[in-house]
Amino acid sequence: MASSVLRVAPPEELLRPLAVPERLLLGPGPSNVPRRIQAAGARQLLGHMHPEVLQVMDEIKAGIQYAFQTQNRLSLAVSGTGHCAMEAALVNLLEQGDTVLVAINGIWGQRAADIARRLGANVCELLKLPGKYFTPQDIEQGLVQHRPLVLFITHGESSTGVLQPLEGLGELCHRHGCLLLVDAVASLGGAPVFMDQQEIDVLYSGSQKVLNAPPGSAPISFSERAREKLLRRKTKPPSFYLDMGCLANYWGCDGEPRRYHHTAPINSFFSLREGLALLAELGLESSWERHRANCILLCRGLLDMGLELFVEEEEARLPTITTVRVPEGYNWKDITAFLMDNHGMEIAGGLGPTVGKVLRIGLMGCNSTRANVERVLGALRDALQRCHRSRL
Repeated sequence: MASSVLRVAPPEELLRPLAVPERLLLGPGPSNVPRRIQAAGARQLLGHMHPEVLQVMDEIKAGIQYAFQTQNRLSLAVSGTGHCAMEAALVNLLEQGDTVLVAINGIWGQRAADIARRLGANVCELLKLPGKYFTPQDIEQGLVQHRPLVLFITHGESSTGVLQPLEGLGELCHRHGCLLLVDAVASLGGAPVFMDQQEIDVLYSGSQKVLNAPPGSAPISFSERAREKLLRRKTKPPSFYLDMGCLANYWGCDGEPRRYHHTAPINSFFSLREGLALLAELGLESSWERHRANCILLCRGLLDMGLELFVEEEEARLPTITTVRVPEGYNWKDITAFLMDNHGMEIAGGLGPTVGKVLRIGLMGCNSTRANVERVLGALRDALQRCHRSRL
């Protein structure tokens, strides 16, 4: 009788089995998930306050401290992607009217500036052309001119393929009474970062790149300087979900009995734990070297094909994501579609300021192998030969 009042029928597409193809993900993320991490994510659920889950969270905290090279007690994973961690950092650090200096040389600086403006902050922009990085002189000039409370900068700019040097920036910021906030979503585990040694105040990343876990949990850490700023806030953070005071308690970072804050993505935490474990087993230095070596191999192969790399300086190239200019006369969409259709492989076009200008090739975590370098170079050779009839 109840069914007679239904006006929407069961969707036919949901009455068929789920169909997901197997692909080699060599774009800017997500990256392929190893079977060990898949198995962790497929485990039966437990309650988000069960002691076994709290133990996994403690292990994640230790893994984040290792990956970030920090002893910060306020280290945890927010329940969301790297974007969520960016928002968590800004929503906790900034109050209305605070001045933030955003270094923009790609899309992630643009996004950070957008979020900060929505929070009512006074946003000042420090600009570089895509493909370029900021020098300490650039940063100091901005600090002197704008006198910000926070500087945002991207370590691995995935839209342009730039690796930003961080050495000396923390000390420079602190000399000018400013906190250093660093986005390491695309670089963590693939390029050296030393949170404590480099005096970084807030560092965040994501689970779906070098850590090879599904997107959905994002590591973040706050220095004592940053934590003290949170405690001095005049107003509560405008987001309850991302309130670091509440999250610090749930993650056991404040020394108080843990209290319920939100229903965490338990299986995402299982996956992140295993991604951090794989990184710890390999070792940071070995991971950094593997990514560096395979990036060099890929760049040489692209140059041998007559292609032009977007980032001119070798030392400024992000080891996890390589950007190459779209060859003259070719449509980037034809190339990426050919690789997807004929090689079961994803590479990506540009993003933000590089749309239509570059192809982006990601070699992250378990995907950073010599075999994958050779495979993507072979697929690109095939695409450039076969797509010639589609030239614009």
